[in-house]
Amino acid sequence: MSGNRAVAYKEPGKVEVIDTDYPEFELKDGPGVNPANVGRTVPHGAIIRTVATNICGSDQHMVRGRTTAPANLVLGHEITGEVVEVGPGVEFVKVGDIVSVPFNISCGRCRNCKERKTGICLNVNPDRPGSAYGYVDMGGWVGGQAEYVLVPYADWNLLVFPDREQALDKIMDLTMLSDIFPTGFHGAVTAGVGVGSTVYVAGAGPVGLAAATSAMLLGAAAVIVGDMNADRLAQARSFGCETIDLSSGEIADQIEQILGVPEVDCGVDAVGFEAKGHHGGEEAPATVLNSLMDITAAGGAMGIPGLYVTGDPGGVDESAKKGSLSLSLGTGWAKSLSFTTGQCPVMKYNRGLMMAILHDRVHIAKNVNAKAISLEDAPRGYAEFDAGAATKYVLNPNGYLDGK
Repeated sequence: MSGNRAVAYKEPGKVEVIDTDYPEFELKDGPGVNPANVGRTVPHGAIIRTVATNICGSDQHMVRGRTTAPANLVLGHEITGEVVEVGPGVEFVKVGDIVSVPFNISCGRCRNCKERKTGICLNVNPDRPGSAYGYVDMGGWVGGQAEYVLVPYADWNLLVFPDREQALDKIMDLTMLSDIFPTGFHGAVTAGVGVGSTVYVAGAGPVGLAAATSAMLLGAAAVIVGDMNADRLAQARSFGCETIDLSSGEIADQIEQILGVPEVDCGVDAVGFEAKGHHGGEEAPATVLNSLMDITAAGGAMGIPGLYVTGDPGGVDESAKKGSLSLSLGTGWAKSLSFTTGQCPVMKYNRGLMMAILHDRVHIAKNVNAKAISLEDAPRGYAEFDAGAATKYVLNPNGYLDGK
């Protein structure tokens, strides 16, 4: 193999499909690669021919210019693929396996990995705990919106699907295991969702819809999704959620109309740092967190899978540019609320969610309105998603999804 095609961030608002190098079992210098990782050998890695690779809202933050991502960074951290090569240190993963790739890269050897905290692995990013493919400040591992991608620590990281034909038949559901389904599930679990819970999910994008789906899978009695995008709210209603239009009145009042009380047991932030005020529509990055504290019952919990960053060039003020937000922490303290933030530890959940998909307990692709498009159509997918399309775009670089 001598070549590869991939989606690269060029400048705010612009991505392009470029020619790039076929992966090798060594991390090369390039856009976003941490200098301390250049030359790092990967005998424990596998090279994956991409079956499906999804556009994520986290990618959109970079494409909008809201991070310090460098030009020509190859994007993509939601990867499902077929193994085509393995390094000499790989023992169990085999060529031909169809696999899901957790978006957070982990070594399986450090203290955090051994404690199932794979979102904050200590050995894959020289700058800070935690890493991901194709993402700014995450160590520089090349992204997977490409025909081929290198996956380190393959025996540890890869989730091998048990049956090839079954996996390819259910691939539009299974591709969600790399990120948004476990991330939404993590948001619901850390919010304390259980049988009979009432749940409010802020945001009806794909992660919010995945969190709502997860809350139902966990036995919630009522799942309410809030947003200002009518199409996305309609998508939430399509699989049984209650919805509220945040531009049409106070959240607590609308929740009371549904539940009879102005609060819920569990709150999930599936929006993150580009949150907008509920009435004027202007950006107000602490809006979701503060509103969740208001409407979550005393003693309840908030799961926060929505992304917050430490560097935002487009922040509304100097504090926001550093990730410092005006939180009403006193409200959270007075109500004894629990908070869980950070990357979802995908490996904690992905096998169980795989089994739920394979046994038809959940249809996540339908719930998030997944749509397959070609790799060359990625710029269009980014633009439509950024404009608010109620769609989860799944890229099809190698033709596996033809007819899906």
